[in-house]
Amino acid sequence: MTKVEWRLWNRLRSRHLGVRFRRQHPIGPYFADFACISRRLVVEIDGPTHLEAYDQHRDARLVAAGWRVLHFSTQVIEEGFEDVVGAIYLALNAPHPDSHSESDLPA
Repeated sequence: MTKVEWRLWNRLRSRHLGVRFRRQHPIGPYFADFACISRRLVVEIDGPTHLEAYDQHRDARLVAAGWRVLHFSTQVIEEGFEDVVGAIYLALNAPHPDSHSESDLPA
């Protein structure tokens, strides 16, 4: 993990936001950077090597399976770490319209 990913992971894994996150969690054929299973929330860190077309395809499949996906660039995290943590907190506590299970994601 990069320094930025470590910093965010240290905050997420401490249960500071009141829920458990997993790192590099498999969801169907994909691996989420960070995932909160209980709230069906995926947090992706977009560095310079991310491919936008791939991200859009993966995100569409995850959303169709009932996951919410947040993306943050490494630059945004570096410049506004507490704002990113706040955005994740808000997403965790927003009502979730779906109740699909992880097995709904096609392989």
